[in-house]
Amino acid sequence: MRRRFLGAFVRKNAVLCIAFTAALITCFLVPPDAAYADYFDFRTLTCLFCVLAVVCALKNIRFFYMLARKVVQCCKTARMSVLALVYITFIGSMLIANDMALLTFLPLGFLVLSSTGMHKYMAFTFIMQNIAANLGGMLTPFGNPQNLYLYSAYEIPDGEFLAIMAPPFVFSVALITVCCLLFVRSERLELPDVLMVLDRKRTALYLVLFALSIVIVFRAIPYWIGLAVIPTVLMLLDRKALKDVDYGLLFTFVFFFVFAGNMARIDAVRDFFSSLLSHNTMVFSALSCQVISNVPSAILLSQFTENYRELLLGVNIGGVGTLIASLASLITFREYAKHNPGKTARYVVQFSLFNFAFLLLLLGFMSLWMQWTAG
Repeated sequence: MRRRFLGAFVRKNAVLCIAFTAALITCFLVPPDAAYADYFDFRTLTCLFCVLAVVCALKNIRFFYMLARKVVQCCKTARMSVLALVYITFIGSMLIANDMALLTFLPLGFLVLSSTGMHKYMAFTFIMQNIAANLGGMLTPFGNPQNLYLYSAYEIPDGEFLAIMAPPFVFSVALITVCCLLFVRSERLELPDVLMVLDRKRTALYLVLFALSIVIVFRAIPYWIGLAVIPTVLMLLDRKALKDVDYGLLFTFVFFFVFAGNMARIDAVRDFFSSLLSHNTMVFSALSCQVISNVPSAILLSQFTENYRELLLGVNIGGVGTLIASLASLITFREYAKHNPGKTARYVVQFSLFNFAFLLLLLGFMSLWMQWTAG
């Protein structure tokens, strides 16, 4: 029984376990001392917790799902419905983070396509929603977890953050739109009506809390205010939201803070990574995401470069590619496999073709863009 439970925990929290193991190993190389206290970015952890908690509360009252369903109901063809699902995921990732956007809108995608007999577009829609979630979140500091960390660690000004990420964001929107127009036919469909009612008072209060968490991210008020207010309100109104927070993600950050901090204190490691990053920070950071995922890459590589502009671009663009390039991609794979058992091999092939195409096109576009703006 214990082995079964442990195996299930490891499978569900693979990245967390890897982060813990990596941190533990480096503790033998760099024994714990007073410098460990400087590893942790408490502001990032607090902001991430506040955003996740409020989003869970809004998800529990089905706010995002109902809003998205209303939008999709206005679409009368398969092409427009898929576009709506992808755009909703794109916008959602900017506001509620990429993983939460997928957990919220992938089930809606399945519902729309299965209830209207459009199963043939299921894999494509899931893949496009996944790409939209990973690339849509790049525009805002709270859209992707790695953004929140880099935004805080380097204290990037708001205007500069937007200026850095706007070109790949706009290019991503164009690529996704072209793909949906090319690969989905304009076949008629209609989503049946379902009566759903929102608790207006709770919705209004949760939206106020969401606004508070965003204000905290943008450093307008001290982060400890959110840590005092948001858990207190949710403790009274929705304890399940606090329980549903992705604590695994928070502890993954903690363990990678230890791992990255220790690695930066090993001279040989510091010299090696500094040398690699000095050649092409954007490309190297994007490639590292393909092996160790984008959040760990951001935390680790930030210890070895001050070129936050290219690092920010690299770990966002690098979210597309392999299944492990972003934790969000594993969520999509799990959801697709749950609804389509026996079809995962074909899905992985399609996923890889689209994702690596996006990776190459985005890296090529941004390389040309940076050369043009530098000249």
